[in-house]
Amino acid sequence: MSTVAAGPTRPSTTPAGKGVGPLLRGWREQRRVSQLELALRADSSARHISFIETGRSRPSEEMVLRLAEHLDVPVRERNALLLAAGYAPHYPETPLDDPSMDALRQGMERLIQGYEPYPALVVDATYTVLAANRGIAMLLEGVSESLLTPPLNAMRLTLHPEGLAPRIRNHREWRDHLLAQMERQIALDRSEPLRALYEEVAAYPVPEQEQEGEQEEDMDGGVEPVPYFALPLQIEHGGRVLSFISSISTFNTPMDVTVAELAIETFLPADPATVKYLQSLVS
Repeated sequence: MSTVAAGPTRPSTTPAGKGVGPLLRGWREQRRVSQLELALRADSSARHISFIETGRSRPSEEMVLRLAEHLDVPVRERNALLLAAGYAPHYPETPLDDPSMDALRQGMERLIQGYEPYPALVVDATYTVLAANRGIAMLLEGVSESLLTPPLNAMRLTLHPEGLAPRIRNHREWRDHLLAQMERQIALDRSEPLRALYEEVAAYPVPEQEQEGEQEEDMDGGVEPVPYFALPLQIEHGGRVLSFISSISTFNTPMDVTVAELAIETFLPADPATVKYLQSLVS
């Protein structure tokens, strides 16, 4: 297990050459917030917001950041808004392998390593895998070498026909869940690289034989119905069907673009048979 450096700096998705006013208006309209509502949130006036959006008034650096905060603009795009307004970027974008990130990187490694034998990984905003534990390595056994060539991408690994897709018992449901997750992110972040990834993985063929609805076998070969509390990932491994519930964590109030785009995904065993099998691997 090791953390790898993030890939090349991802460019802002904010159109070049636009003034800050039209860009702010675009974010406001995307968030479906009126000028009056935004003004009340930002302790301003609808008139001032209108003047900013039409270019009649140049907002201060503080105002740009305040409006971006209330519009929930991604950290990367907040820098782009500042540049469009004539200010320097406020948030750094520090490579994950930079010495100043040692505490963060080591902390994430300890976290996902401590989660073993259950799977856990760290991804960036376009699902590039930055770190993974041995639980993930176990699930990736048998995946095509072409998909395991760095940089690894979690969505490709999961949905590609030479990846995990043929072994995912509830593939159609899990695929719909992942695509819907990406759609929500695209709507919030307006990320062109993420949209390109979405179009790629959405075009992957669906396995012909769907095994949805099958009951799982426990360690003794019997049938054990399980009342799932969330949509599980049901995946074959070693002649068994393992079930996991996915949980995603992000950092609170990030002050760096790289940190803002990190996500830690952990897979919680969803039934006793999965727990028993994974524990047997380390006993």
